[in-house]
Amino acid sequence: MIEALIDGERRGKVMADLAIGHMRTAGKLADLSMALEGRFTDHHALMCRLSLDRVQVLDAAVADLEMRIAATTVPWQREISLLKTIHGFGDAVAWAWIAEIGPAPHQWFGSHEKLASWVSLAPGNYISAGKRRHGRTGDAGTYIKPMLVQAAWSAIRTRGRLQARYNRLVRRMGGPKNPAAKKKAIVAIAHTLLKIACTVLKTGIPYQDPGEDFYTRRETPGHRQAWLESQIQMLHPGYTVTITISPPPDPVPEAALTPGT
Repeated sequence: MIEALIDGERRGKVMADLAIGHMRTAGKLADLSMALEGRFTDHHALMCRLSLDRVQVLDAAVADLEMRIAATTVPWQREISLLKTIHGFGDAVAWAWIAEIGPAPHQWFGSHEKLASWVSLAPGNYISAGKRRHGRTGDAGTYIKPMLVQAAWSAIRTRGRLQARYNRLVRRMGGPKNPAAKKKAIVAIAHTLLKIACTVLKTGIPYQDPGEDFYTRRETPGHRQAWLESQIQMLHPGYTVTITISPPPDPVPEAALTPGT
């Protein structure tokens, strides 16, 4: 439509017919035709042409830079492919991870918590007189931290465990109408993405989202029992945990109950 305006077209109905996708419904086409009727001079056309030309130059520069980055990251294509199985991770985020953290973070950091602290995605914990004062994440992670936060915003748009976790965190931190709650929750999701990325790179296994009912399933008695068993085994490695469930005692007949029994 902009190109048509630059070329001198001023008929709203003709330009509306250039619409694509959902804009082509009958009602929207009529409204669009009316919206495109107005004062558009040669000066406006010149300004649009200058803006479009600038956008094209920048697009070409970005495409050239992406080609150079892609060529540089060829040795780590396997790790990049693994990272891109995580929701929210695209080429840009995966490239930033390889550049800032490397393909094997487990070789340099003892745990994902230490890496999160280095990236500055681990909130501080300041408690006085039993009250938590604040929990800032700091100003480090100049390049990778914003990329992980951006990936988190993208990840929560996909139905799955990350979206469910985000919604739970927002409710717990103040509700969906609280902007601060959303910001805190998205930082927590960025931390979760960092943990997932570390696990994926360490194991070499692509990420499989456990589903949006992950937390609901985890709260079932069977899952809770399995989780407790795993915690006991972590405390006592090498031991086997066996749980024996005794049948409930037989109820005492009412006739056998006497006062004072």
